[in-house]
Amino acid sequence: MKSNSPLIKIFLGLYLVIFFGYLLGPLVIMSITGFNSNGFPRVAPWECLTFEWFEVLSNDKRIINGITNSFIVGIGTVILSVVMGLAGSLVLIQIWPKLRSTYYTIVIAPILIPGVVLGISTLVFWDRINVMLGFSSDSFLHNGIFQTILGQSTFIASYCMLVFVARLQRFDTGLTEAALDLGATNAQAFRKILLPFLRPAIASAAVLAFLASFENYNTTTFTFGKFPTLTIELAQKVRYGINPSISVLAFIIVALTIIGALSFEIYQRRKQLALANGAPVGSVSGNFQLPKFMRGNPASIVLLLVALGGFSSIWFANVYSPDACKVEVREQKRLIQQEQIEAIKQQQLLRQQEEAQQGPDIFSPDNSLVPKTDSEPATQGGGSFGNVFAPQNLDEAGPESDAKEDAGGSEASTTNSGNSTFGNVFDPSNLDQ
Repeated sequence: MKSNSPLIKIFLGLYLVIFFGYLLGPLVIMSITGFNSNGFPRVAPWECLTFEWFEVLSNDKRIINGITNSFIVGIGTVILSVVMGLAGSLVLIQIWPKLRSTYYTIVIAPILIPGVVLGISTLVFWDRINVMLGFSSDSFLHNGIFQTILGQSTFIASYCMLVFVARLQRFDTGLTEAALDLGATNAQAFRKILLPFLRPAIASAAVLAFLASFENYNTTTFTFGKFPTLTIELAQKVRYGINPSISVLAFIIVALTIIGALSFEIYQRRKQLALANGAPVGSVSGNFQLPKFMRGNPASIVLLLVALGGFSSIWFANVYSPDACKVEVREQKRLIQQEQIEAIKQQQLLRQQEEAQQGPDIFSPDNSLVPKTDSEPATQGGGSFGNVFAPQNLDEAGPESDAKEDAGGSEASTTNSGNSTFGNVFDPSNLDQ
C-alpha cells in the first residue's frame, strides 16, 4: 500500500483527531463551562452565555492571593533551580569519567523521590536547622515561601540540569581552550563563549522550572505555611464545592499558553529568516511588511486571529447582558418543577384509587393477633374479626363480673353471667346436667 494512498491519509487524520482530542479535549470542555450561566461547571444542559464568572474570579481574593504567591515562589524557584542545574551540568562534563555515572545518578535521584517525601523532609530539615541556630519560631527558616522554594528546587534543579547537559553535549570545548590560550580568564571565557551558547538552554530551563513550580502540589502542601499557592487554594476550594470561575481560570491559562507558544514560533521563524538572509535577528524587525510577513509565517496569522478574538470578546462582554436569558431559563425551570409536582400528585392519586379498589388489607399489622399493651388498650371490634381472640373471652363473665363478685356476693355472678363474647359455655356447672 502506497504511503500517499487515500486510506492511509484517512487513518492518519483519524489518529491525529483522537490524539489531540485525548490531550486537549478536557481543557476545551473545561474552558467552555466558564461561559455557561449554570452555577456548576458543566456544558449540558446549556443555559445562557455569560461573562459573569470572569468578574467572580477577579473578586476572589483567595485565588488572587494564591496566584501572587505562585508567581513569587516560581520566580525564586527559577533562579535557584537554573543556577543549581547549570552548576551541576558543568561539573558533570568536567568530572573524572569513572565517577561521572555515579555523580549523574546522585543528581537525578530527587526526580525519582515522591514529592510528599521531599515536602516532609524539607519541613523537618529546616525546622532542625532553625532550632540548632537558636532562631525564633517565626524566623525566615519557617517562612512558607522560603521553604516552598527550597523544597521545589530540590527536584526541579535536576530537570534543569538535564536540559543543560543536552545542550553541552553539542558544545566544542576547543573554543574555551582557545580563549584561555589567548589570555582570557575562566570567567571571561564562561561569560563570552559558554554563556551565549547556553542562552537557549537557560531560557528553556527557566520556562520548565516555572511551569513545574506553578503546578506543583505534593511538595508544596507540606511547606506553604501561611502562603498558600494557587494549587493549594484550588484543592481547598474543591472540598467545599466549585463554581465556573475555576473554568475561567483554566481558560485564561490555556489562552496565555497558546499566545506564548505562538509568540515563540514567530520568534523562531524570524530568526530563521534572518539567518537565511545573513543578517542578525534584530535587523529583520523593522524591514518587513505585515502581509508578506503573514504569508511567510502562519503562526503570526493564528496569533492575529487570537488577538482579534480576544478584543472582540471583551467588546461583546461589555455590551451583552444575559439577564433576559436568565429570566427565561428560570421560568422554564419553574414550569418543569411544576410539571414534576403534578406528576407526583397524579401518581399518589392513582395509588390511593388502587388501594380503595383492592378493599381492606386483612394482613395489615393493625389486624395482628398479638394483644395490645396497656399503653394502647384494645378496643372491641378494632380488627377485621373483632375481638374474638381476646384472652378475656375465656373467662366466665369478664373482669367486671369478677370485681362485682368480690364486692357483693353470688348475685353479681348470676346477673353478669353470659356477658363475655361466648356467654357461659365454659361454666363448670354445665357438666353437672
